Amino acid sequence: MSFFSKQFIDVIDWTEPQDGILAYRYPMEDREIQSGGQLTVRDSQVAVFVNEGQIADVFGPGLHTLTTQTLPILTYLKNWDKAFKSPFKSDVYYYSTRLQINQKWGTATPITIRDKEFGAVRMRAYGIYAYRIADPKVFYEKVSGTREAYWVADIEGQLRNTIIGRMTDAFANAAVSFLDMAASQQQLGTAMLASLRPVFAGLGLFLDSFVVENISLPEELQKLLDQRIGMNMIGDMGRYQQFQVAQSIPIAAGNEGGGAVGAGVGLGAGMLMAQQMMGAMQPPAPQPPQAPPAPAAPAPGGSPGGAPSGNAAGGATKFCMSCGHQIPRAAKFCPECGGAQQ
Repeated sequence: MSFFSKQFIDVIDWTEPQDGILAYRYPMEDREIQSGGQLTVRDSQVAVFVNEGQIADVFGPGLHTLTTQTLPILTYLKNWDKAFKSPFKSDVYYYSTRLQINQKWGTATPITIRDKEFGAVRMRAYGIYAYRIADPKVFYEKVSGTREAYWVADIEGQLRNTIIGRMTDAFANAAVSFLDMAASQQQLGTAMLASLRPVFAGLGLFLDSFVVENISLPEELQKLLDQRIGMNMIGDMGRYQQFQVAQSIPIAAGNEGGGAVGAGVGLGAGMLMAQQMMGAMQPPAPQPPQAPPAPAAPAPGGSPGGAPSGNAAGGATKFCMSCGHQIPRAAKFCPECGGAQQ
């Protein structure tokens, strides 16, 4: 009765039910393949026959009739004659050979590289890549094995870590400073593509494209770089300070209740402060040469050297004609002796 319980397969085919499947094992439990059965392999697929754990025949896209002529290796392994008619047992694996696009990669932590301008730089990077199965035999032997299904997510971590491991060498050999990397992302992507293709080929994969989308610094280093860029953009610090003062005047005038302006400074004080700051930033004007001082004229009645005499005060006093005491010029009598004066 075991013979009648078996099911015989006349048609073998498979369509991907969803994205992300790399390999699928066709269900063969208690089933045997009928001689002369039809194998359908669609575009972007490869079918592999495995006999007792050993890879036999590989079929590309098309409709294949399973005979000894189309299964030469399996015929040899099973010692069939040239016209076998009985059903046979074999494992059939389908592999998706279409591009697995938009696969993301990125640095989980910053990596340190040498930089010809900054000496050393800790940087982050991320991007996308695309690959496909190129050699199903190698992929079966090294990666997927006899699993019922093998998904993109199952190999994603391996590929991503391989990319990060090769990135440091590729970026260092590019001989491009960090500030120039933004303009050389395509060049860096090409260098990474050439470096990673042999690694992917060792797994039976073909790396079709590799794109570097962004290169950046950690947040704390990015702030320092922004400050340096800002200083370079400012250029003339004197003109920048004048601009800052002019920008702050309307703010000071409209905020009289707070800070230093709250002490009654207001718009007038703000204008004065601006004028003082702008004047301080301007170079001092050259002073005109000063003329030497003119010699002083001699006082009336005095000596040429300016020594005072009795009338040095411009004739305000005179001497008494009787006692010789100094008295005001306008006095008619001497206050000392009472003598009459002329």
